[in-house]
Formats: sequence, structure tokens, C-alpha cells
Amino acid sequence: MTQDLIETVDAGVATLTLNRPDSRNALSRPMMVGLAEALQRLALDPAIRAVVLTGAGRAFCSGGDVKGFAQRAGGVPADEPSFDAKVTDLRARMEAVRWLHEMPKPTLAVIPGPAAGAGLSLALACDLRIAADDAKFTTAFSRIGVSGDFGGSYFLSHLVGASKARELYFTGRVVQAEEALRIGMIDRTAPYEQLAAAATAYAKALAALPTVAVGYMKRNLNVAQRGSLAETLDSEAIHMIRTFETGDHKSAARAFVEKRPPSFQGR
Repeated sequence: MTQDLIETVDAGVATLTLNRPDSRNALSRPMMVGLAEALQRLALDPAIRAVVLTGAGRAFCSGGDVKGFAQRAGGVPADEPSFDAKVTDLRARMEAVRWLHEMPKPTLAVIPGPAAGAGLSLALACDLRIAADDAKFTTAFSRIGVSGDFGGSYFLSHLVGASKARELYFTGRVVQAEEALRIGMIDRTAPYEQLAAAATAYAKALAALPTVAVGYMKRNLNVAQRGSLAETLDSEAIHMIRTFETGDHKSAARAFVEKRPPSFQGR
């Protein structure tokens, strides 16, 4: 694991911290390689029941390393990769957002401060988002003349609608936490001083859910985003029958009959 990414685990919650605070956690190649590897591994680990993505210090992630972009724009090195090679390389690094979106357990972005560009895309790829009440958000891509990556156009369109997503992408304007909450870009806010405690409680509540059922809920909801009603009904039917066979369902049904709260074990 690179020092640009810190991984901790507590009570079934895995926390991945983007760790370049001096650059507001700007993305580095080691960070993105480590993130994709960690997310794939955590997705398959039955002991992990929720995943948190956050940033070190007072920022979530400022996106790509713009200083590096500027250096590359100054000239073409002799060993410059081909166009196709650069596309393939970027697409491989973008797998992190697919794992955040599709892994069969809840993912939570904890946003202590600015989330911009690809950093915003990472936050939007998570199932849920809690932010400091003074956090700021921007797509930022238009400011440096690029079109955007890491799935932001997909996630933002589904969260806030096509027209609002276009406005935010085209203008790159800064969105304050209050507006982000109102338009559905984030789900909860807390004062910065209380964010860590609020996020911990939120993550533990997610980890206490029936993990298998939540994973199938994610599949159903993802199908519903891009598929037809018939495809959604097919997905729901298959996954409903599968969850009827889980230990969590059987124990929860007994708890319901016995008028006591269920205790889910994630299986």
C-alpha cells in the first residue's frame, strides 16, 4: 500500500484515506493504483461490511495534479505513449469508481472539505455522502479545458438531473454544501468539528445492515438506473428469492415474530 493511501479497518468498516494533504489530496498514480486494488479486495472480503472513502486534513480531494498537467503541456517527450495507450491507462485507473459504485456493500464518502474534478467524481461514485457544512464542490474540468473523467458525468446526471449536471459541468462553478444538499449532490452535512463522529456513526449503522441484501439492493438500483422496467423486475425477482435464503433474513423474520429488533450478521 502506498503512503498516498491509508487503509484502516474497525468493526467491519474499512476506511480508505486519500493522503496527500499538502496538495489537498490531489490524485497520484500510486494513490489510484492502490485505491483500485484496495476496493477490489475489500469488495470480496466478507469481514468488511461498509467502506468509507475520505481525505486527509481539511480537504476531500482536489482532483488531478494540475501542475503535472501543465508540465506535460510544455512539450512532448521522446517516449510519449501513443493516444491509445494513454486512453487504456486512464481507463484502467478509472476502475476505482466502478468498484465504489458496484461493490456488494455500502460505500460512504466523508467529505471534510473541497471535492473537485476527479475528486468530486470519486465522492459521487459512492452510495452516500456526508460533508462538512462548509465543504465546497466543483466539477472544475472546464476551467482547465478538459472534458472530465472518473464517471462524474454519469453519477452527477443521475443525482441532480441532466440539466443541472450540464450547468455544473459547463460552468465549473463552486457549489456550497447547503446547495449541494438541496440538489441531492450530498445526503447529509455536519459542522466540521462534528463530522468525524457523525461519519463514524453513519458508517457503523451501514455496517450493521443485512449486507447481502444491501448488495442485492445496489444491483437492483443500478439496473433501474440504466435498464427497463422489465429488466428491473427480473433483477428484483432473482435477488428477492436469493435473500429469502440468507441467514440474516431468517433470523430477522424470527425476530419480527418475537417482537424484538433483528441483529444482522452480514450473511
